[in-house]
Amino acid sequence: MSPHLGQPFRGPHYRPGPPPAAPQPPAAPTGLPFPVTPASAPPAPPSPVPAGVAAPPAPVRRTGRALVAGLALSILAGGLAGAVTGSWGDDPSRPATAQLPQASAPSAPGTGGSSIASAAASVLPGVVSVRAGRATGSGFAIDQQGHVVTNAHVVEGARSVSLVLANNRTLEADIIGMDTDNDLAVLQVSDAANSSGLRALTLGRSAELRVGDPVLAVGSPLGLEGTVTAGIVSAVNRQARFGDNSNRQSAIQTDAAINPGNSGGPLVNASGQVVGVNTAIATLGSSSRSGNIGIGFAIPVDRMTTIVQNLID
Repeated sequence: MSPHLGQPFRGPHYRPGPPPAAPQPPAAPTGLPFPVTPASAPPAPPSPVPAGVAAPPAPVRRTGRALVAGLALSILAGGLAGAVTGSWGDDPSRPATAQLPQASAPSAPGTGGSSIASAAASVLPGVVSVRAGRATGSGFAIDQQGHVVTNAHVVEGARSVSLVLANNRTLEADIIGMDTDNDLAVLQVSDAANSSGLRALTLGRSAELRVGDPVLAVGSPLGLEGTVTAGIVSAVNRQARFGDNSNRQSAIQTDAAINPGNSGGPLVNASGQVVGVNTAIATLGSSSRSGNIGIGFAIPVDRMTTIVQNLID
């Protein structure tokens, strides 16, 4: 199998506030290009054993060293968003925009395995693999007119874009709008009348998410179309830097596995409603090929709908 890696992640950096750090003694020179910290403190000398008391068995001595590289936490655009920017401002003459309907989640959604499987089955027909030149990513349909949402970095600079559907059909698509500051783009199937097999997904409300809610990330990590990973909402208002303007913006944090190629795919709740657009991951170190470590980020769907409506109009 030759997975479609596309271009490596490129993107902004997640910069949380620095944690309090205790003073550290200067590290001994090691000849390595990164600091080395002992894995543990030297063992304390054994305490004397009173007469008549059997000494406890000596602990097994474990040898080896742990090299702890300096933590470089970077967010790589995964295959990241903010308020809409533009020239309209508060102009009352601004034309009315089309509304993308959003549904409230059921009051008591199921959390069992069958519910997760049902949510995945309902979402997969609306998720596509996006191929734009050498780049690959994911996307999802939002209406019956063939509009598909993805990340701007997936299609930016591409001369042609094709979509691979869940039924393995390939359709050509046009880029009809792109917001690089918020890393969102809208595509449209070139021949919408011939897009059988592509089903619009239901948009939920990210404002209703709670920490601990189950979610699914759906997309094409490493070119593996139709991949579903499960997790929970880890945070609902995590501040991160993404998009070309590098401003801090709120994102949904999840531990559902997100990897290169998931960019632009939907994050859905247990009812199969889209609650975010998978956009970024955090990694340890500077390698752009690093995979998921359980910290992923998605653009909230409530903000996505506003941006997408403007791009379509």
